[in-house]
Amino acid sequence: MSQYWSAVVHGLTPYVPGEQPKLANLVKLNTNENPYGPSPRALAAMRDEVADTLRLYPDPNADRLKDAIARCYGVAARQVFVGNGSDEVLAHAFLALLRHARPILFPDVTYSFYPVYCGLYGVEYATVALDDAFAIRVDDYLRPNGGIIFPNPNAPTGRALPLAEIERLLQANRDSVVVVDEAYVDFGGESALPLVARYPNLLVVHTLSKSRSLAGLRVGFAVGHEDLIEALTRVKDSFNSSPLDRIAIAGATAAIEDREHFAQTCRAVVASRELLVRQLAQLGFDVLPSVANFIFARHPQRDAGDLARALRERSIIVRHFKQPRIEQFLRITVGTDAHCAMLVAALREILG
Repeated sequence: MSQYWSAVVHGLTPYVPGEQPKLANLVKLNTNENPYGPSPRALAAMRDEVADTLRLYPDPNADRLKDAIARCYGVAARQVFVGNGSDEVLAHAFLALLRHARPILFPDVTYSFYPVYCGLYGVEYATVALDDAFAIRVDDYLRPNGGIIFPNPNAPTGRALPLAEIERLLQANRDSVVVVDEAYVDFGGESALPLVARYPNLLVVHTLSKSRSLAGLRVGFAVGHEDLIEALTRVKDSFNSSPLDRIAIAGATAAIEDREHFAQTCRAVVASRELLVRQLAQLGFDVLPSVANFIFARHPQRDAGDLARALRERSIIVRHFKQPRIEQFLRITVGTDAHCAMLVAALREILG
């Protein structure tokens, strides 16, 4: 029945999310979910919101949540935009800020949703190759463009661009928007949020899915100059008058305010990551430097696809990308210490 499709749909290559297998006793290390639960305060706030008031529409501006984010990061509420996960925030940014005459730039190995957004909104783009160590080189982006977007740390590599390099990029690129997608920054990266006050062309995007353990809630936000936020709001208000529901606003607000739980879980993930990196190195893996809640690793003597299949036979799921330059890497989410130990034991058995 595809004769009813529009030309846009015919031309789309949709994003493929990480597998969500419905298997019992699974060690799931493929979708970068936090192994630790959400803030108890967030859970309590969401339970309290399940009441008769659900018959009423939510606040279309989510002012409670914007105020909490503004207090947490030392910005004004008018500099904050919220949406259904960072994916929706990014989608609005592509339409509101990155659709211009010149192509936008992003890395050749990066979040694979970026080219999907370009196809959906008719945004021209050019990819910029990471260097041989899979790092972003700022000098490669110092050319005319319609905008620049990249994750920091990058995904799926886990490598981070230093804040000084981001500032150098901003100083040399004042005529278009730079979007820094900081989905994983809380696990050891350096946020570009302090630069927002000095660079009106900088938009920083965050999610509550990773460091605040709320992947199932779908809440993300952006911080930037109020003119950028107004552009995002215009798109949002032309698309969905009430993007966040009452439960999401309540839970996300409480999660942002519970800084102690946030810091505790981030520290736990970082400690597990460093232990896992050492253990994989002992097994002969090459592991890229990571400041995310995942690692990107390859074994010089074993095929990555074969390793992923062998792990799956042992009920352990990791992510294998079948694309140029990275087809021999596995992206492995940092799980609990117990799950990481099961992974290492399985790899030790597979490798003999």
